[in-house]
Amino acid sequence: MKVALLTLAAGLANAASLAVTPRAFPNAPNEYAPANVSCPSTRPSIRSAAALSTNEKDWLQVRRNETLQPMKDLLGRLNLTSFDASGYIDRHKNNASNIPNVAIAVSGGGYRALTNGAGAIKAFDSRTSNSTARGQLGGLLQSSTYLSGLSGGGWLVGSVYINNFTTISDLQASEKVWDFKNSILEGPDVKHFQLINTAAYWKDLYDAVKDKREAGFNTSLTDYWGRALSYQFINATTDDGGSNYTWSSIALTDDFKKGKMPMPILVADGRNPGEILIGSNSTVYEFNPWEFGSFDPSVYGFAPLEYVGSNFENGELPKGESCVRGFDNAGFVMGTSSSLFNQFILRLNGTDIPNFLKEAIADVLEHLGEKDEDIAVYAPNPFYKYRNSTAAYSSTPELDVVDGGEDGQNIPLHPLIQPSRNVDVIFAVDSSADTDYSWPNGSSLIYTYERSLNTTGIANGTSFPAVPDVNTFLNLGLNKRPTFFGCNSSNTSTPTPLIVYLPNAPYTAESNTSTFQLAYKDQQRDDIILNGYNVVTQGNASTDANWPSCVGCAILQRSTERTNTKLPDICNTCFQNYCWDGKTNTTTPSAYEPEILMEASTSGASKDQLNRTAAVIAFAVMFFMTI
Repeated sequence: MKVALLTLAAGLANAASLAVTPRAFPNAPNEYAPANVSCPSTRPSIRSAAALSTNEKDWLQVRRNETLQPMKDLLGRLNLTSFDASGYIDRHKNNASNIPNVAIAVSGGGYRALTNGAGAIKAFDSRTSNSTARGQLGGLLQSSTYLSGLSGGGWLVGSVYINNFTTISDLQASEKVWDFKNSILEGPDVKHFQLINTAAYWKDLYDAVKDKREAGFNTSLTDYWGRALSYQFINATTDDGGSNYTWSSIALTDDFKKGKMPMPILVADGRNPGEILIGSNSTVYEFNPWEFGSFDPSVYGFAPLEYVGSNFENGELPKGESCVRGFDNAGFVMGTSSSLFNQFILRLNGTDIPNFLKEAIADVLEHLGEKDEDIAVYAPNPFYKYRNSTAAYSSTPELDVVDGGEDGQNIPLHPLIQPSRNVDVIFAVDSSADTDYSWPNGSSLIYTYERSLNTTGIANGTSFPAVPDVNTFLNLGLNKRPTFFGCNSSNTSTPTPLIVYLPNAPYTAESNTSTFQLAYKDQQRDDIILNGYNVVTQGNASTDANWPSCVGCAILQRSTERTNTKLPDICNTCFQNYCWDGKTNTTTPSAYEPEILMEASTSGASKDQLNRTAAVIAFAVMFFMTI
């Protein structure tokens, strides 16, 4: 792809600190197809989830030290009046458990989530032009320990990490990635030969998946979807969509080993045949640079990601079995977290597509769902007979994994509320399409909260602050401005992170595009990124001059509780203004149609564009069903 991308407006010039060059390694042994390799001297095995992995523990010692200076710089710019943030960090730097442990979570929601989330990351990144001016939030990314993504948010996390832990500005300006003018099902643009190129593109997708199948591995629609994603989010100097880039190779890169970036985590759900997922019964899996697995009691184990695809049984690789590498293709991992086809069924009613076309596409997609072809197949099942479990997943030779938002938990909070990770504050960027007009209404937080109440089952020691019902979110406006949940930690019996909820809202753009929209002009893409920047900065504090201070108070709140340190008076004002006070209003609200909060700079996609995208989707789905 050779397309110059537009930059953001409003003085947010592109940062040119890093080029979009591959950082994760093209280290798969046989392009997209997994292959047998010699095992290391210590044969890989499944470990218990009773504690963090040795790899993560060792890495945390390095990363937490790397966050100290960025955190001092950030807090020093957030107008915390007389509070000496730098001195506070210095006094406690020798005891990392006292330092704020910060995480960022970016929700799912297709390209809407990608672009809105990108605006948030752009605001949080100290490499973004002007983001380190007084009152700006640049440096929050560098101060964070974890960055989780799901579905469209996972595309954002994946494209940042696979491409040199690059900046959002550089991704916008790249000639290789983030070109969304054509639907992902049409393929990259090649001047005037789009139809020819589309045919060749689909043949490339088909050939890559065929290679995996002929190598003896089960395949599904997610293989095609993951390969397609790679052309937009990985690509490569060879223009083959990065077919041999693996997710586990992130752990091998020098800067990651040196703790120069947060730990990336993608989230997906397990689903047994015929099962309908809800938050209370789902098994939530995570992909981190070292492992694939779950803290949930149903699995309670982690497999070494580099060797997923090997024939594990009861946690061990039987004698004589070869190791397999290359199964964790980066596009396939991103595709697993965003199994698009089953999400279309959930989102069809929230689109502007004509009813007759909705019905036709829904019929196709429901047919795929009935045949269980809408999942990502992990076979051999790495947790086959693990711990001699009686759970359904343990007795099947394949593990079926689906979009991480199918259980309603569309913000990837689950990995970040694990007690062993000791996260203090989570900045939760919500781009969900919960309402009739594709705005969030707090549902994702509600599902995670309700799941945490199941203390005798799936919750497994996790704790989450209380949140109100959907009607209260809408009636009190908690879904259109930042809200803090869990300000009073004494209300919970176990350590609970403070949640800074950052819902998508129309500051400068109509950022509620349909999850079904798969094509964006550069200007619309960039306008939604700018809007996301404004969402998390509240229009550069134009709607509340105290907002930067309140972000600093949220970062410090749990840490200062542990160290018995008094926060500045401004924090009392912040907590009064932003903490949910427990009040509810459960009356049925009117339709939620927010107006632009600041000067509008873009318009939504035309119905013609959506219809064209939908037609391509329908044709592509039918194509995949015949191969």
